Amino acid sequence: MTDDGSDTGSSKTVNCLLCLAILSLPLAACGPGKPSSTKVAHGQTAKQAKKSAGDPRIPCARGPAALERVCTIEQAKGETGTILTIRHPDGAFRRLLVTHDGRGVVAADGAEVAKVGLIEGNGIEVMIGDARYRLPATVKSATKPS
Repeated sequence: MTDDGSDTGSSKTVNCLLCLAILSLPLAACGPGKPSSTKVAHGQTAKQAKKSAGDPRIPCARGPAALERVCTIEQAKGETGTILTIRHPDGAFRRLLVTHDGRGVVAADGAEVAKVGLIEGNGIEVMIGDARYRLPATVKSATKPS
């Protein structure tokens, strides 16, 4: 940001790239009432692809607990972006919005703010409240090759 409060564009570029990466999440829609399954993201190793093939769950945790692949994820198209509904085994859920306006991933509802960080292995970690979620994503570099 500059002294006058305007954005220099670099954070907008990162958010836009993150938004594009999330939109490229290979989540396939299933029949009515069934959670969608996640497919292999571009850039995964063969070992990662084999491990996650056919597993519709994503790693998640609450509080200081270790991440476990126990949450399911559903995808729906909305007017303002793609809505991801992540469900915990006990029925609790969070809704995230992958925006088209360059903000990236935000909370779809509620007062808590979603925080997004990059992780190794072509993914992101979304933190909202005391919950953490690991989502597959292909994040493209903001720099152009020389």
